[in-house]
Amino acid sequence: MSTGGAVSPTKSEQRQATVHALLTEARRQFARDGYAAVSLAALVDALGLTKGALYHHFAGKAALFRAVVEQVQAQVADRVVAAAESETGSWDQLTAGCEAFLRASADPEVQRILLIDGPAVLGWDEWRALDDASSGRHLREALESVIDDGVIAPQPVGPLTHLLSGAMNEAALWLARSDDPRDLDDTVATLLALLNALRVRPR
Repeated sequence: MSTGGAVSPTKSEQRQATVHALLTEARRQFARDGYAAVSLAALVDALGLTKGALYHHFAGKAALFRAVVEQVQAQVADRVVAAAESETGSWDQLTAGCEAFLRASADPEVQRILLIDGPAVLGWDEWRALDDASSGRHLREALESVIDDGVIAPQPVGPLTHLLSGAMNEAALWLARSDDPRDLDDTVATLLALLNALRVRPR
C-alpha cells in the first residue's frame, strides 16, 4: 500500500501492463517498418525496458510477432461478427460480414501485419491455422447458415470457405498495392456480385 491510500499495482497487473505495452509498441513498429526491419533493441528502448523484460514474456521476436498477429486477427474477426450481428437474416449476415472483412483488411496496418508479413514470418500452415480459427471460422458458420436456410444450394462447406477466404485475402493484398481510392468500393461490389451468383434462383 502506498501513501495517501493509493493501492500499488499487483505483480499480475504489472505483468499485464508490460505485455500490453510491448504488444502496442510492437504492433506500431511492425506496421510502420515491417517485421524484418524491427529490432528488439529499438522496441524495448522505445518503452524504457530491457531485453530481459521482453524475454520474460516472449521467447523472441517471432513469438512477439505471433502475438501481434493473433491480436490483429481477433480484432478483424470482432468487426466481422459485429457487422454480421447487426443484420437478421442469414444471407444479410453473410454479406455484411464479408464486406466488413474486406474493409477491415484495407487498413494498411492489417495488410502489413496480417497479410504480408504474417504468412512469411509464421509460415503458411501456422498462418492458415490462425486465420481458420478466427475469420475463417466465422465465414464457415455463415455459409453453413445460408445453406441450411436454402439460400444457396447444398454443397461442401470446406472448399467453399477456403475459396471465398482466399479470394478475399488476395483482394486485400491487391488493394494494398492500389493507389485508387475507388478500388475498395469496386472490390466490395464485385465480391457481393460473386456471392449473389451462389444464390438459388426461383424456378
